[in-house]
Amino acid sequence: MAKSKVLVVGGTGYIGKRIVKASLAQGHTTYVLQRPEIGLDIDKLQMFLSFKEQGARLVEASFSDHRSLVEAVKQVDVVICTMSGVHFRSHNILLQLKLVDAIKEAGNVKRFLPSEFGMDPAIMGHAIEPGRVTFDEKMEVRKAIEEAHIPYTYISANCFAGYFAGNLSQLGTLVPPKHKVCVYGQGNVKVVYMDEDDVATYTIKSIDDPRTLNKTVYIRPQENILTQRELIGKWEKLKGIDLEKISISEQDFLSSMKGMDYAGQVGVGHFYHIFYEGCLTNFEIGENAEEASELYPEVRYTRMDEYLKRYIN
Repeated sequence: MAKSKVLVVGGTGYIGKRIVKASLAQGHTTYVLQRPEIGLDIDKLQMFLSFKEQGARLVEASFSDHRSLVEAVKQVDVVICTMSGVHFRSHNILLQLKLVDAIKEAGNVKRFLPSEFGMDPAIMGHAIEPGRVTFDEKMEVRKAIEEAHIPYTYISANCFAGYFAGNLSQLGTLVPPKHKVCVYGQGNVKVVYMDEDDVATYTIKSIDDPRTLNKTVYIRPQENILTQRELIGKWEKLKGIDLEKISISEQDFLSSMKGMDYAGQVGVGHFYHIFYEGCLTNFEIGENAEEASELYPEVRYTRMDEYLKRYIN
């Protein structure tokens, strides 16, 4: 079977650039949407030029020009959107509704993967304010996709290691603490940590797979299901150190939201659901869903002890 042609929307972003790389590596003709709104953002322009050098094709379109979006998606079989959904960067989830309209009108797209890649919003209807906005908006996009009868795959990739593993899951930093580490509750809730390059690899493998059509794909490989204490233990073993553990109660953690800016409050809410509630692992993968490492056992995913080695000086 011929490999699908892929359009990546948000290709210069944190996950988007990895999706572009994985798509090219797996032999797909890969298009990257270039929006004229980048203006004088030289870093984005140079990334686009780099994609072109690697073999990607650039296609210009704007979310303020419906016809240009339709023409862009008409060139491909699969559309993957990786626009940011986090508040400390840019938060553009609902902008995807314009993309849904374009895909609907074009009528040729065999698969659409909207910008998800984190917790499964379908099981987060109980999420606390203000962080629940992320899940509500993703569900609004899902509703539009399904009402338009657009074939889809939803990717739930859990915790990106760059934001959750290298810092031993500490808020407000991206590097490991040197002396003291905050532990959420007893630190015994199971979490899923994923190398972002592996997320991209699994995502691209799913796009031509009939087993993932109109399903959610959870990227939840067994050896990357760890408690926070297990993650800390891996770091301590690598470094030959013993960090002081400071346990934070559920009540104290939620109270810490007071006085934070909006983005901080969203982050605390998401951390609460992950590390106290266990929202990534407190359910079985059921009907209309698949687990990526079971579908694609040939992928050698990065284990977290291996991942943490890059943080050693």
